[in-house]
Amino acid sequence: MKLVLVLSAVWLVVSAVSAVGQFGEDIDPEGLGQDVAQQRLREVSVTKFEDAGFFDVLMSSDFGITEFRRFEGSPAGKEPLAAEASIGFTEADRYVLGIRADFYRRGNPRIIVRPTRPIAVSGIVKTMSVWVVGRNANHDLYLLIEDIRGNEKQIRVGELNFSGWRKMTVAIPPTIVQQDDRASDRTGIKFRGFMIRPNMMQTYGSYYIYFDDLRAVTDLFGEELRDEDDMVDGW
Repeated sequence: MKLVLVLSAVWLVVSAVSAVGQFGEDIDPEGLGQDVAQQRLREVSVTKFEDAGFFDVLMSSDFGITEFRRFEGSPAGKEPLAAEASIGFTEADRYVLGIRADFYRRGNPRIIVRPTRPIAVSGIVKTMSVWVVGRNANHDLYLLIEDIRGNEKQIRVGELNFSGWRKMTVAIPPTIVQQDDRASDRTGIKFRGFMIRPNMMQTYGSYYIYFDDLRAVTDLFGEELRDEDDMVDGW
């Protein structure tokens, strides 16, 4: 009887943790992987998906075909970056990236969304967020990043079982290597894209998904304190 009660209590705790911040709203970047006395967290823009020509969308032709293009629109709840607003930065922000997948049959395909070149994010990245239209499907969204050693990692962002725009946020695990101890100017990660793992029971007909405004919260403490006359490696 005691064992049953203990297992029930553990299940309730795990369920509560999973329910809180399902889309990452409750993630506190200041408490993630902090191993230094000071931090200088900044929210930066990674890509606003303004030009679909900078992306590729892939899926095995055994399972179906994909199309993608840009559409004019924007999430109503999206707020401008404070740093951009303070300096009067007025980059165009009118479009989103739309993707359509047409399935031939049920199966376990992977839909891969990649920038034509990896996008570097400096500093020690704590979280990444993106606005997504999920179309209420039980598909899983994964973030694809490259660590400082060139290894690609997959981080689960969440399930796409909602309708309309939703801001999805994911924490970057401390196990992701973001700093080269031998080169102080090499920090951060590279954005390699997204992966959608469809639920096999819903791989029929057409599936639509839209992306906008990928951002990162990163610690630039080491970047801002680097000597101005320091040399830059990587040549």
